[in-house]
Amino acid sequence: MGWLGRLFGERGHEAAPLYQAVVARARAPHWYVEGAVPDTVDGRFDMVAAVLSTVLLRLEREPAGAETAARLTERFVEDMDSQLRQAGVGDVVVGKRVGNMMAMLGGRLGAYRDGWAAGDVGPALVRNLYRTQAPTPTALGHVVAELGRLREALAAAPLAAVIAGELS
Repeated sequence: MGWLGRLFGERGHEAAPLYQAVVARARAPHWYVEGAVPDTVDGRFDMVAAVLSTVLLRLEREPAGAETAARLTERFVEDMDSQLRQAGVGDVVVGKRVGNMMAMLGGRLGAYRDGWAAGDVGPALVRNLYRTQAPTPTALGHVVAELGRLREALAAAPLAAVIAGELS
């Protein structure tokens, strides 16, 4: 039933616990209070994208993480589609908006990858997480430190634990 299950999407929910952990982490109040991330629809999307990007960067370190990364991204697409529909966005527009969100996630993934590699993810966070309103140095420092802690915890965790949604 392996190929048949994949054909009918039975394996599509394997990344659900990991995606739920990403969303739970992104909804933690400290991002919006100490980190001053705008507590808006856009701000929450950007925070999910920041945490999701951190997890995807960990998954891409190992070939065995590629399938989970793909499934995790599929869960993100399903969630964004569902959120848009619940907000009353019509069928005609949903696909385009989800496509835009995927492009935004891809851009953020690249920006955060480059920022971490350069040793300063701050400018990428200012551009992508705060968009039009520059944060205070204290708020930005909080977000950089917390994402850095998450990144370090993920790096130290076995791949199986990450896939299971153990993000701490």
